[in-house]
Amino acid sequence: MEISTLTTYHCLAFVWYFFISYSITLIRTEDRPSEVFRYGGQWKYLTVLNLVLQAVFYGVSFLADVLRLIKKLRCAKSVISSRDLLFSVLAFPVSTFVCISFWALYTYNRELVYPKSLDGVIPFWLNHAMHTAVLPFSLLEIFATPHRYPAKKKGLILLGCVTFLYMSWVLWIYSVTGQWVYPLFALFSPAGLAAFFASSLVVIISFYNFGEFLNRMIWGQSKFSF
Repeated sequence: MEISTLTTYHCLAFVWYFFISYSITLIRTEDRPSEVFRYGGQWKYLTVLNLVLQAVFYGVSFLADVLRLIKKLRCAKSVISSRDLLFSVLAFPVSTFVCISFWALYTYNRELVYPKSLDGVIPFWLNHAMHTAVLPFSLLEIFATPHRYPAKKKGLILLGCVTFLYMSWVLWIYSVTGQWVYPLFALFSPAGLAAFFASSLVVIISFYNFGEFLNRMIWGQSKFSF
């Protein structure tokens, strides 16, 4: 993709994710069901955190494109390194996990992850913007431009650390409120919950590997330029 076209795409993607993230903040407190949006607000949901992550990623990508357009290649190189690390370790695996896990659980029993009471609070289009569109955006990004993946060990350690931090946040909220972020977690014993968290980590690591595989299949190992 030409750099000018790529710049336009990344700018539009950034604006889109910024708009979606802002739209969530406009949900009126009095309209929120009592069982959700308590301690931690919307910032306890992986879906919302992912939207912010995607906005940051596309903002960094847009900055990298602008620096390339104005021939600030030394600055562009460091920004592109940050862009690639964000995409490979977080943006692609997290968005893929959010989309696939949400709709799998929603299909099985929506009350476990997205209670019907939310239909009167979150518009239909916003639900799909948060949970569906994130995956096509990430796949399009892989086809749009090559990304340099870090060493496997480094990438997996970083992904594991971020996953552990989010799990710790979820457990902290439960310890303070006595309520689980997702109703699904109430079905598990402590051992079952640990097994669920471990299996989720395995799944998100598989998405990391899948993104790396796609990137390599499309772009090979050597097509990285500034």
